This record gives sequence, structure tokens and C-alpha cells, in this order.
Amino acid sequence: MTAASPMDRAAGVLVPLFSIPSSSSWGIGEIADLPVLASWLREARVSVVQLLPVNEMAAGETSPYSAISAMAIDPIFISLRDVGDFQACGGEARLPLAAQAALRSARGAGRVDHAAVRHAKDAALQLAFSMFWETEWIRGTARAGAFATYCVFEEWWLADYALYRALRDRYAARSWTDWDAPLRNREPGALDDARRELEREVLYYQYLQWIAEEQWQDARAASAPVRVFGDFPFMVSTDSADVWARQDLFRFDRTVGVPPDAFSATGQEWGLPVYRWDRMAEQGDGWLKQRSRRSARLYDGYRIDHLVGFYRTYSRPLGEQEGAFDPVDEAEQLAQGERLMDLFIASGARIIAEDLGSVPEFVRESLTRLGLPGYKVVRWEREWDTPGQPFRDPAAYPALAVGTTGTHDTDPNATWWEQAPPEERQAFAELAAVRGALAGAAPADAPFTPALRDAILALLYRSPASLLLIPLQDVFGWTDRINTPGTVAADNWCWKLPWRVDALAVEPVAAERAAFLKALAAETGRFPAKT
Repeated sequence: MTAASPMDRAAGVLVPLFSIPSSSSWGIGEIADLPVLASWLREARVSVVQLLPVNEMAAGETSPYSAISAMAIDPIFISLRDVGDFQACGGEARLPLAAQAALRSARGAGRVDHAAVRHAKDAALQLAFSMFWETEWIRGTARAGAFATYCVFEEWWLADYALYRALRDRYAARSWTDWDAPLRNREPGALDDARRELEREVLYYQYLQWIAEEQWQDARAASAPVRVFGDFPFMVSTDSADVWARQDLFRFDRTVGVPPDAFSATGQEWGLPVYRWDRMAEQGDGWLKQRSRRSARLYDGYRIDHLVGFYRTYSRPLGEQEGAFDPVDEAEQLAQGERLMDLFIASGARIIAEDLGSVPEFVRESLTRLGLPGYKVVRWEREWDTPGQPFRDPAAYPALAVGTTGTHDTDPNATWWEQAPPEERQAFAELAAVRGALAGAAPADAPFTPALRDAILALLYRSPASLLLIPLQDVFGWTDRINTPGTVAADNWCWKLPWRVDALAVEPVAAERAAFLKALAAETGRFPAKT
């Protein structure tokens, strides 16, 4: 068992990449927009930005947790202004008229229009690749050689991914489970034939990942010393390159979820395949090691989603209500969880544990031994067994913790306060800083004011928690949601900042917020002295 090294004292914000478009973007936050955000974060003395997954989604999908690859960056995040092949072939003026119309619509939309963005970028990236094919690849230039080197270096995931994407196009976006049997079952001869027949298409998808990877690494370097954290989803979709390539590691007769708890009398069913933990172990957890290696390549640190699932996975047979944990025995659960946590720690990236919901005490004790910080969400941290269930003062949080006001799945603070029942408001107002911010107003009647917003932020900054990851909405006191769990709605996964990210430096409200966070960081020691 290996303990993670202690985390330095830092403040961070949570914001999806898709939410931070600049004036040069194509209607969505792009890779090249990260350093622009980092410039504002540096001014605010915020040293970490936590992103949601950036893995590739299928066309028509908007949830970053429903990806068709656990490894590939979604090309929707590529910044076309920095793709030389696209500019060399004429840039936006060369786009088909329908793609130009989609781009205008995407740029003018108040929310991310994923379909319009994807339409415009697909057309642009096809043009860029055609230029690369004609001027670089078939001529065997030095740049073509650099691309070929990348493909060899990343072959361990890129080869299966690119073939899967090319085949998925051939089958009109149908799931691999509906492909012809030889390809569905990965018969070697059928795979070899497909690689020959789809050579150009396979190369196209490898090219997109090469472009995305180069932009990503440039953006990370330009964002320093702000560190980029990512998200490691617990599961992958059945219709994904990874599951197609490693069918022996999954069960398809059951579906992953969570058992009934205080939040749901029936539990949750996620419609995802189930890990065969015994097969994983027999193979030395090789695929999870690859995933952790890939995440460490992309991020300075990453959040382990649904952490408890790696200790014990709850699943149900298809169509049934009763489920079970795997492993069944607590000792086996502990051994498995710690084996897998060692694997993540060994990746070299900073690891944080999403331990929200119903998590057994032995798992929390395990995380402490391993030095992995779990979450402390202010509104959920209460003395539940004490009369009146008072809120726990953040001053009592442990140093080994991620302090926050919420997640991508929760109401922003402003909405929570406005909708909280009177007794919950009254209990929260017992915290001295909150009581002071209310300035004598009765908690049941008090609105969510800037003073209350800032009192909550100050409570977290002054807490011992080594890392803060505060949703950007709660820094500003906005009511915009990123996602409402259990719903399929047009508002999910499409929130944009109210200003272009390159306007943050001159936007008075953003400048005031940066100055406020900077003062808190100076008071509480949450940023390196020299930036």
C-alpha cells in the first residue's frame, strides 16, 4: 500500500472546458481558451482549474460522462484558429455554406449548441486533413514523420480507437454490438481487412488526436503555474472503443448503478456494462493502468469519479430490481480498492477522491491511510447524529480534504439557499461568519446576498482543507446549473460564461471577483508567493 504525497495548500475552481469560449472560439470553450482562463486565475491567485471529462462523445450526445473513448480527446475542443492545415486551405471561407451557417449560429448562441459546433468543426477538420494528406503525408515530409512517430508512441490506445471510429462511420454510427459478427467479435482477419480498406479514414482519426494532443500540451504549458485537473469517470459506455477492444473485461448481462439510499428509494441504474474485476486482476489491471497513464499524461491531477465503485461495484441483472456488490466480502473490497488506489497513485498525478453519497466507513479510513483527500461539501457537512443537526464549521475540516460548495451535479449556492427550508437556513446561520453576513436579518427571510456569498467563500478559504475546488458559479453567486441529474434536458451540459473568457480581464465584475479571491489567498496562504 502506497500513500500519496501530501498536497500543498491551494485554491481551485471547477468549470467545464465547454463553458469558457473566447471571442475566437467556435461557440464552445476550446483547448486554446485554457491559458486565457488561467491568466485570470493567476490574477485571482487561484492555482488549480478542475475540468469535467474531455473524452470524445458521440454525435448527438452532450454529457461528458457518456464517452465513446476513455482515452481520446473530443475533437470538438480543437481550436481551428491554431490548425495550420485549416488556415492553409483557406480557413473559414472554405467551409461549405451549411457549415458556415452552423458556425454563425453556434457563435451567436447563449448556450453551447453542440450539434452546430460539431457540424462546423467536422467540416473544418476534414478540410484540414485533406490539406495535410496532400501536402505532407503523401510527400513524406518531416511533419508527416512527426505524425507517424506520434501514432507509434500512442499505438497502445490509438490504433483500436481510430479503427473503431472509422468502422463506426461505415456502420452509420451504429453501436459495435450491431456490426457484422466478424468485426463485432474482432476476428483478426476481419480487422486486418478493415485496416486496409479504411486506411485513410483511420489516419484521419489519428490525425485529429495528434492535433488535439499538441494543442493540449501547449495549453497546459501556457497555463502554468495554474495546474489543470481532470476527471476519471468510473465507467465507460458499452458503445465505446475501449469496451469493443476489451470485451472480456466486461459483463453485459448486468448494469452498474447504486443501491437504494437516502436520495433514492429505488437506487440508480446507469445502463453501463459491469467490470469483471477477476479478469482485471488476472491481467494485472493493465487497462486501468493504461487509463491512469493517459490521465497523468493529460492532467496535473485528476478526480476519481464514484470512488467507492472501485472498492465495491453495485450492479443489477438486466430488467431486475435486486442487485449485489462485487466483491461481496468487505475484506476483499478493501484489498481490491487499495490495490486500485495504489495504481492511480503510481501514475504520478495528484489524485482526489469523489467520495460523496453512501460510502462505508472502511473506505473513508482507507483513503486516509492512502493520503487521498475526499470531499467536504459545506451544505452537506453536518453533525447528523447531534440534536438539531448543526452544520460543521469548516474550521474543523481535516487538512486531507477537498473543500467545496458543490459539484457539477448540484444546485449553485444561491439556488440552494433560496430553496432551503427555514430550519436548514437557521442551522446554517449558527455559523458565526454566516450570522455576521446576514446582518441581523432572520435567516428564513434573508436573500442570498453578495455578503453571504463571500462569507461562505471565506469559510472555505480559512479552513484547513488542503485543496479547494469551488464551482465558478459560486465564486460569482450565479444560479446557472451545469447539469440536473436524472434528467435529459436542453439546459444540461451547455452553460457558457456570460462573457467571453478573454473579456474577464476587463469585465468589472470579474475584476472585482479576482481581487476578492486574491485577498483571501494572501490571508490564507493558498497560492505560491511568486507567480
